[in-house]
Amino acid sequence: MSRPPSPDLPAKESSVYDRSATPGTDTARPGRRRVLAAGAATAAAAALPMGTATAVGRIGPAAAAADDLRPYASYWFPDSLPSGSPGDGVVWRSLRSWTPESDPDLAFNTATVPLASRFAPVAPNTTARSGQARVSALAAFAPTAGNPSQGSATADCYALTHWAYLDELVFWGGSSGEGLILAPNAPVVDAAHRNGVPVLGTVFLPPVAYGGQLRWTRDLVQRGSGGGFPIADKLIQVAKVYGFDGWFINAETDGGDTRLATDMRDFLRHLRDHGEGLRITWYDAMVDSGAVRWQNALNDRNSAFFRASSTMFLNFDWSRSGLVSSGRLAQDLGRGRYELWAGIDVESRGYDTPVNWDAVVPAEAAHTAAYGFYRPEWTWTSLPSGQRTPAAFHTRDDRFWTGASLDPSAPDSGAGGWRAPAVSVADRATVTSLPFATSFNTGHGLRWYEEGEAVSDTAWNHLGLQDRLPGRRWVVRTAGARPTVTFDFADAWRGGSSLLVDGALGAPTTVELHSVRLPLSAATVVELAHRADAGSAAVRVELAVAVREPDTPGGAYDFAYLPAGTLRAGGGWTTATLRIGRRLRGLRAESVRALGVRLTARGGGTVRWRLGALAVHDAAPEAPDAPGALTVTASRPGGATGTAALRLSWGRSSGAIRRYELHQVLPGGGRRFLGGTCGTAFYVPALRRADGERASRLDVRAVDELFTSSPPSSTTFTW
Repeated sequence: MSRPPSPDLPAKESSVYDRSATPGTDTARPGRRRVLAAGAATAAAAALPMGTATAVGRIGPAAAAADDLRPYASYWFPDSLPSGSPGDGVVWRSLRSWTPESDPDLAFNTATVPLASRFAPVAPNTTARSGQARVSALAAFAPTAGNPSQGSATADCYALTHWAYLDELVFWGGSSGEGLILAPNAPVVDAAHRNGVPVLGTVFLPPVAYGGQLRWTRDLVQRGSGGGFPIADKLIQVAKVYGFDGWFINAETDGGDTRLATDMRDFLRHLRDHGEGLRITWYDAMVDSGAVRWQNALNDRNSAFFRASSTMFLNFDWSRSGLVSSGRLAQDLGRGRYELWAGIDVESRGYDTPVNWDAVVPAEAAHTAAYGFYRPEWTWTSLPSGQRTPAAFHTRDDRFWTGASLDPSAPDSGAGGWRAPAVSVADRATVTSLPFATSFNTGHGLRWYEEGEAVSDTAWNHLGLQDRLPGRRWVVRTAGARPTVTFDFADAWRGGSSLLVDGALGAPTTVELHSVRLPLSAATVVELAHRADAGSAAVRVELAVAVREPDTPGGAYDFAYLPAGTLRAGGGWTTATLRIGRRLRGLRAESVRALGVRLTARGGGTVRWRLGALAVHDAAPEAPDAPGALTVTASRPGGATGTAALRLSWGRSSGAIRRYELHQVLPGGGRRFLGGTCGTAFYVPALRRADGERASRLDVRAVDELFTSSPPSSTTFTW
């Protein structure tokens, strides 16, 4: 299942198809499974997290010698460990011996954002459909070993934002040289859950040629004395304790027999029946004989595994006729055809990948199946080294999900061969309650801003800090030339990015932002933090509010436009407060269905208008309660003079909290942003000593949905 390695990610045990025709066509020769010669995976250099030696079997030399407190995403072998010694930075652990109490990184790896419910607004075009094909993604955000639990000090990362089209995300990874079971880290889960997307960890049993050993498959499905499955129970416990939603099971180690196949089927059934709602996705590899024979369809040889799972990811050499027969069999089994993901491998070519889209999502008939992307992080990894800027990444990622038009109201219907999800799949949204706010923060940036001021000049990434972003990027309606609409990282109101509209406005231009279902009352207020950049023409800004959805897919919202001011270049950030409940009272509406902005430049001038934040609420919020006592739980001198690595923890604040933000209080009263997280523990890799001070004060604040900060909880670190 795994493919050749992407740039800057370690090689993983993998297998690949030889193809003689376009994947997914009836004219393609049956894929010949060809195992590529490769050694064991090399992990990124990583250090052993504090205290893990008591919970592992063996550790690599670099990990054993490391003097590092950094927590990492967790990975394990089912039970027995490989022979020999792990590579540098790798820790070999047995899941069977894992307990929450013995996990020193648990607080750093625990996701806290609940899975949001979603709704499907009326589609912005006539081809996208609700209730039919869905999209899964198998994405590797980092190597298996050495994947930081809470982001890192770089903006060079896979900052996935197109959650609106996803129905399931698999946190892809695992290798025979590192570990076979990989739990997703908390930032990814928190960002996905905020947007209503469940996240699955990976169980990867690699081909023999890539170090796979059949004993690991037997370890996984071993039965306990009472007939249960101890490792299945551990997988359930990990998912519940860590806060993610299920497991992707990929059994590609050949050589099994019917007994092993039966044990695997019963193992899956145990996961499903005892997992209290966990999602289990099975990959099309093992068949009923216990051998690995990729079927590229649902049939009698693999249907027992499908019946025991939630969904099934079909191997990549599917055909039109095979998908049709698979959907028919799924329905005969009392299941749905959209519980089958037709695998699409985009790791090597991204949106240049040839795909027989009409076999999966035909334009003139009901969709045949759901589909799943393998390695959509191509939009990040395929950028040349040194050119992986946030702006370059998002440009490519928008094209992957929306299409070359960059407008889901007029997507390219397969133009150039690529049929972006926005063409076929209706978007979903989660904005259904007040208060709601966004600062258009994508989860990475070149600096950190608070109220328009940079309070850290360090690049960063942490997807858990990502806001709920516009799902339709970008619907722009104008009688003139279309301006460029992007997330921009040169400046921000809060976080690391803002929304920038750049171009000549020959006519009033409406940019649709959020599809919402928000209650509307006389007290409802919308706030905009915005500005006109240097060199911009004066721009008249209006808030666009729709209280009804279009009657049919592809229709435009009937917006009401409320003045939000005229901005001139050099005026700095300003906040417009609009009491929309009072102004819209005559429309007899009880809810808001869409929010946007309309921009007008006198004489059609070129504008650079920046939206830093959008907030909707009824009552002015009270500040959250301060977090519980802030404590330094561990510290070590840093690699640079005058720095220290710290582990911090605190008590949860009461009420609805968006996240916690940590700062260092500087001599003279300034603050330096150290980071943020949705949990109650944080790792600071390099606290910098300021001006020779003997002790540094550290603050943590709870931040609510409207970015209102609590009083701080503080502690002092003595140098």
